[in-house]
Amino acid sequence: MVMQSQPLFRFRLLLMGACTAAVLTACSPEAPSGSEPGMSPAASAAASIGASVLPATPTPAPFRYPLTGLGSETEMTTRPYMVMVENAPQARPQSGLQQADLVFEILAEGEITRFVSVFQSQPVEIIGPVRSIRPYFVELGEMLDAVIVHAGWSQDAMNLLQSHKLNHLDQVYGDHAFYWRATDRKAPHNLYTSTAKIAEGAETRKFRKEWKQKGLLFAAQGVSPTAAASGTNPASRVKIPYIRGYVVSYDYDADKEYYLRSMDGEPHADKETGGQLHTRNLLVLEAKHAVLDKEGRRSVNVTGPGKGTLIQEGRALSVTWQQKDGMLRVYAGSTEIPLLPGNTWVQVVPEGTVVQME
Repeated sequence: MVMQSQPLFRFRLLLMGACTAAVLTACSPEAPSGSEPGMSPAASAAASIGASVLPATPTPAPFRYPLTGLGSETEMTTRPYMVMVENAPQARPQSGLQQADLVFEILAEGEITRFVSVFQSQPVEIIGPVRSIRPYFVELGEMLDAVIVHAGWSQDAMNLLQSHKLNHLDQVYGDHAFYWRATDRKAPHNLYTSTAKIAEGAETRKFRKEWKQKGLLFAAQGVSPTAAASGTNPASRVKIPYIRGYVVSYDYDADKEYYLRSMDGEPHADKETGGQLHTRNLLVLEAKHAVLDKEGRRSVNVTGPGKGTLIQEGRALSVTWQQKDGMLRVYAGSTEIPLLPGNTWVQVVPEGTVVQME
């Protein structure tokens, strides 16, 4: 066998490769105009198609949760749960308030406040500490068509529950299976429940499941109700004086677009997560209060009408409020003002209370 020299062999290989490339190029279809040099026709076509495709717009959820206005893939038709949550110093920090769709803070005995926490849009594993109920709290539960959850009552509250035949779970008298006592706190500040326990209780007691109420009014995503309104005032910081030990303040976080809640100058935290409580909407409602007896029990008008302030996105708008069509509504003049999608805290204060805003 005759061996070829190494340089001559390499030259012939290069010559064969060049001829093959020329033949393939002659047989290929002409590249589309505008294609990048060195791109195959298929790659060029794909690039051309890709250049004309815009980013997909997220499809809006077909439904909205009635008490938050946030999107939902399914329609919410089941009743909310209204849980009485204690606010004595021994009960802080509480559990579950951040996951509530709606929270009312209202004076109970003397100058002690109590929370009416309303749950509908999500399951919550720990809610409490749970305490007793008063007549005006019962009225809110009836307005919301909620399953009312409490531990004890005043006689007037029980009379109202019974005469109006309202669905309620009372830990003190017969419904203790749907609550538990925590071991890290002393009674009576250690009673808790969950949405699963409440659902179990409602099923056991054969309560009606279907919700008969309408939801709150919410703005469309990206729409700011107070920005469009005239006569707003700055409200990056809000201070609500109930009494020493119950001075509530809110500070607006513009980056996160919500108000951070504090009590007596300290962040009001969730016991389970340690995170500071916050809200998208803050309503301060003036209501008529009256002391009924020497124990300091009160009556509070929670149906309105009355004066109030709607606070959103660092702005405050003077409003009027009332229960209308079975739900809380706020108005500027004759126009109903919607809430921002998200949770809402409602501070009910005696008429004439001076709320500081800056």
